[in-house]
Amino acid sequence: MALIVHPDIDSLVPYVPGKPIEELQRELGLSRIVKLASNENPLGPSPKAVAAIGPVTGSLHRYPDGGAFRLRTALAERWKVTPDQVLLGNGSDEILGLLARTFLSPADEAVMASETFVIYKMEVTAAHGKSVTVPMKNGRHDLSAMADAITPRTRLLFICNPNNPTGTMVTETEVRALMQRVPEQVVVVFDEAYYEYADAADYADSLAYVKQGRHAIVLRTFSKIYGLAGLRIGYGLTTPEIASYLNRLRPPFNANSVAQEAAIAALGDETHVTRSRSLNREQMAVVRQGLEALGLTPLPSQANFLYFDAGRDGRELFQALLREGVIVRHIEGSMVRVTIGLPEENQMFLAALRNVLEREPIQS
Repeated sequence: MALIVHPDIDSLVPYVPGKPIEELQRELGLSRIVKLASNENPLGPSPKAVAAIGPVTGSLHRYPDGGAFRLRTALAERWKVTPDQVLLGNGSDEILGLLARTFLSPADEAVMASETFVIYKMEVTAAHGKSVTVPMKNGRHDLSAMADAITPRTRLLFICNPNNPTGTMVTETEVRALMQRVPEQVVVVFDEAYYEYADAADYADSLAYVKQGRHAIVLRTFSKIYGLAGLRIGYGLTTPEIASYLNRLRPPFNANSVAQEAAIAALGDETHVTRSRSLNREQMAVVRQGLEALGLTPLPSQANFLYFDAGRDGRELFQALLREGVIVRHIEGSMVRVTIGLPEENQMFLAALRNVLEREPIQS
């Protein structure tokens, strides 16, 4: 008998993560591989986070603190909210799933940009909701058009700021205008995975809306600038009411013991964060100049990656760079995203890209 699967789930395409270094080494027999595909911190985690992990290994047979008291308290103190406004996730991705299952009934709508984090649409579909995608304008969220797209069936509105995969951001003024138009029944989801990299003076203070008691949630993560992607630990800052509903679905031990301890230590290491941010800013300028010298124009970025039109089939470029030992991310069509790495990694990428383009020039 054939499997009977819900048509919404049958229509989904599995998320494809960045190609692992070990896999490419096995396939091509290359000794030197540079992975610039998954927006990881090239400096790795804080040494304090690594040191904090050691003592935990002696108690791995015990369940973690299901309420993550110490980490939630530390986050509450950092962001000047109460602990009951802090929600932890197995990566912030898990909280996206909790939001979809909590607030969407079949045929309810979630508004999002057309070119943004793919997990939004995946989680909305899994909850049997309807994704309403709004075209971007010049590679940026069009918040005015997103407000226009709200209907009586809208329950969630996603803003990725800075946006993945484009790296662009929306401003304080634009967010304020949007929030003036959002009706009471809509929960606004500010996904700020790259928050710590953003340094623009007009970057939006989304947390202010949470503190005002608006129906909003701010998602952040330890996977990016904190360098703990392998431990899967993210968090949300929201109202006590929204947190209470999400906690009814949250698995009781979703934040593991090692991740909790590492996150507490990482949160307290401002030196490592500052160093990571400085390296990213310096090397992004180098990569941008290198791309422009090759006739490519990346979008402005407030994250730790650049997004550019390759001027040719992006998948072919991705495959050609693999053969050069460089892993980037093909998004769609001719669009490619490259993470900012260490200086030598960035130079290897630019040299490999130059080699590929010299063999097959950009299509006019």
